[in-house]
Amino acid sequence: MKIAILGATGFVGPHLVQEALNRGHHVTTISRHPENLRIAHANLTTKKGDVFNTDELANLVKGHDVVLSAYNSGWQNPRIYEDYIAAYESIQKAVKASGVKRFIVVGGGGSLEVAPGVQLVDTPQFPAEYKRGAQAARDYLNILKKEQDLDWTFFSPAILMHAGITDGRTGKFRLGTDQPVFDAKGESRLSVEDLSVALLDEIENNKFIRKRFTAGY
Repeated sequence: MKIAILGATGFVGPHLVQEALNRGHHVTTISRHPENLRIAHANLTTKKGDVFNTDELANLVKGHDVVLSAYNSGWQNPRIYEDYIAAYESIQKAVKASGVKRFIVVGGGGSLEVAPGVQLVDTPQFPAEYKRGAQAARDYLNILKKEQDLDWTFFSPAILMHAGITDGRTGKFRLGTDQPVFDAKGESRLSVEDLSVALLDEIENNKFIRKRFTAGY
């Protein structure tokens, strides 16, 4: 398949790129600083682009089978909420204009329900430094749910999904939808490598069209 990946130079992006290449797909990455992606492969094309430039982005993703976005406007960005929403509205519009039907977003886990009617981001223990970014991802999911033209999927990572999760690529995780997947210790955990497995599985199998899903051990 021909896969366009946005946000390829962030924390999650390079793992998505590598997993896709390892499976034999052709990957085009689009980022403001393509030189920061330290991967070389015959099936990899890197392009410079700005997610806020809707027309440019539409031309860059045209001809691909799927657009996979791991874009994040930056946890230290004081305008993270506004920039996240604006960026994803631009990306969504660009994908539609390009003629690509399949659109997959790596969003946040803050909108997962930890009790009936209670989302993680609204609980007192949710870290304040991540709250605005989590609210942005939650609110964008609500926008995306109204999309009727694209075959979209929104992925919410496990609650614990960071560089300190060292399980690596196991391929042994469980899938969920609107609630976190907890292990025997009551933790919702997933490595970035297994997140990439879950996303590429979805690209290949299309199990969650116009739905949100999550994964954990």
